Amino acid sequence: MRYVLGRVGQSVVVLLVAFTLSFALLHALPGDALLIKFENPELGLSQGEIAAIRQSYGADVPLVQQYLVALGGFVTGDLGYSVQYGTPVATLIAEALPGTLALAAGAFALAVLLAVGVAALSTLAPFAWLAGALRAVPSLFAAVPVFWLAIVLVQVFSFQLGLVPVIAPSPAQALILPVLALAVPISAPLAQVLVRSIDDVRLQPFVAVTTAKGASPRYLLSRTIARNAVLPTLTISGVLLGELIGGAVVTETVFGRAGVGRLTEQAVSQQDIPVLQGVVLVAAVTFVLVNLLVDLLYPVLDPRTKKKVGLAA
Repeated sequence: MRYVLGRVGQSVVVLLVAFTLSFALLHALPGDALLIKFENPELGLSQGEIAAIRQSYGADVPLVQQYLVALGGFVTGDLGYSVQYGTPVATLIAEALPGTLALAAGAFALAVLLAVGVAALSTLAPFAWLAGALRAVPSLFAAVPVFWLAIVLVQVFSFQLGLVPVIAPSPAQALILPVLALAVPISAPLAQVLVRSIDDVRLQPFVAVTTAKGASPRYLLSRTIARNAVLPTLTISGVLLGELIGGAVVTETVFGRAGVGRLTEQAVSQQDIPVLQGVVLVAAVTFVLVNLLVDLLYPVLDPRTKKKVGLAA
């Protein structure tokens, strides 16, 4: 219980720091979204009407008071209102979230398959040169920019081969290329950590004993090595959530998909700070919850960690 409470407390501190930093950095940006929208001469608003609008958004009070009001709203689930749309930020994010979740889930699942495939093939490769070539694949994946890969995929599979339609695709077809574009760079760190972990586990004494008993390399990898090598990969999987969110912004923009990434891109171009703040906070909450779940699962999956946690408690 002390271990769980400690991890929960750390998560709360991380969220508070993330909220404070995002609030400070976003409000330090030059420009004012309210002035950009409502001081347009075509609207014909008087200075008194503009002042009333600023008051309704809470922009006429000191920054410290704005921070406390925003913090209270964050705790209660009120993320404020979008300057450009006049809609609650929570509503905008809730409408955009399903598309991004489908993209992120598909990309992560494909990234895991790619990472496991590269790690398994490089371990079981019969030739040293082939194993070396396969081990270089994750570095190549990591070096590929998401926006460049997305453009190449559209050019090849949609325009050249005609396999994935660009105009009026089905929901499943619309996910194929974005998922692939996002999964390739995400699979790189997963594969690198998994390959290194497999190399470390193969040097353990119990693997030598199992090999001496006549176990085949395929049996060793699937039954003995994989179960011990997957634990570090579980940790990096939680960390990669941030890259999934960042990659979704670029991917959804290139493919014109509706989602949190597209919403973020529009908010940046319009300097809609409440929307940007809301997206950052939702991403931070999701990131913290996933990593908290990983931390709590680790002692369950690894008895050695459970023993250390018990000793520390």
